Amino acid sequence: MAVPAVAGAALLLTACGSGGASGGSNSTNFVAGDAGVSTVKKADRRDGPKLDGETLEGGQLDVADFKGKVVVLNVWGSWCPPCRAEAPGFQKVSQDLKADAEFVGINTRDSSKGPAVEFEKNFGVTYPSLYDPMGKLMLRFPKGTLNPQSIPSTLVLDREGRVAARALTPLSEENLRKMIAPVLAEK
Repeated sequence: MAVPAVAGAALLLTACGSGGASGGSNSTNFVAGDAGVSTVKKADRRDGPKLDGETLEGGQLDVADFKGKVVVLNVWGSWCPPCRAEAPGFQKVSQDLKADAEFVGINTRDSSKGPAVEFEKNFGVTYPSLYDPMGKLMLRFPKGTLNPQSIPSTLVLDREGRVAARALTPLSEENLRKMIAPVLAEK
C-alpha cells in the first residue's frame, strides 16, 4: 500500500468523531468560532485544491467549474450516523440556495458505490457527490489549512474557489445556514 493511502487511512480512522482541533495559531490565519466552525478572513484565504473525479452516478465533476459561485463541500460516508443525521438539512439548504450556491458531496470510505447511492436515494440528496473511497481528495488539502479532518466535515469555498470556512462536526440546518451566509453576503 502506498504511503499516501496509508496516511489517508490513518487520517480517516478518526471518522465520525469530533476531529482534531487545529487552527487558531498565527501561522494559519483562521479562527475557530461558534458551532465548531472555523473561518478565514477574506484577505487571508488560500485556494482550495483541485477537486475532481467520478461522481457516484458515474459522471465527471470538477469543482473548479463552479468558480464564481459559493461552493459547499460535505465529506460524508453512508456508514456514518452523524452524516445520516445532517443529510436532510443539507438537502433542504441546497435546494433553498440553489440559485446562489453549489453543493458537492465527497463520499469517502464506502468500498463500493451501492451503499452511497442508496444513502442519497433514502435522504433525497439531489446534488452530486464525488466518489472518493480512499480519501485521496481530502489529502489534496495542504497541511495547516482548513482541511477536512473528520467525517463529516463541511467546507465553504468563496466565489474565487478559496476556503472560507470549515466545520469538523455535524451541522444542523441552522448552523449550516449560519456558516454559509457570510460568504454568500460577500461581493
